[in-house]
Amino acid sequence: MVETVTRKRIEILMDTPLVPLIVGMIREVDISGYSLFHVDSGGGRHGQWQHDDVTGAAAKTMMLALASEEKANALMEKLAPKLDSHRLLVTMGNVQVIRGDRF
Repeated sequence: MVETVTRKRIEILMDTPLVPLIVGMIREVDISGYSLFHVDSGGGRHGQWQHDDVTGAAAKTMMLALASEEKANALMEKLAPKLDSHRLLVTMGNVQVIRGDRF
């Protein structure tokens, strides 16, 4: 059987212009890998939204990263003051990964 280790899966939904700020925070806490996904539309407390390809209005990006618990907690400390002001949606949960030394 393949051995797995527990790591944190972090997902952050953000306005696309915030990507450089959030990537900077991820690098500051030494999380080396992440993926970015364009999000076309969604809905929440304030209603539905949709990306407008012409103006870029309401453009959203989802970031996915895997990290050790220590690095994930350090990132949460950095993100916490910005959750409301930057309208971030952050989720974090445990996942089992193979080759845990990479995360």
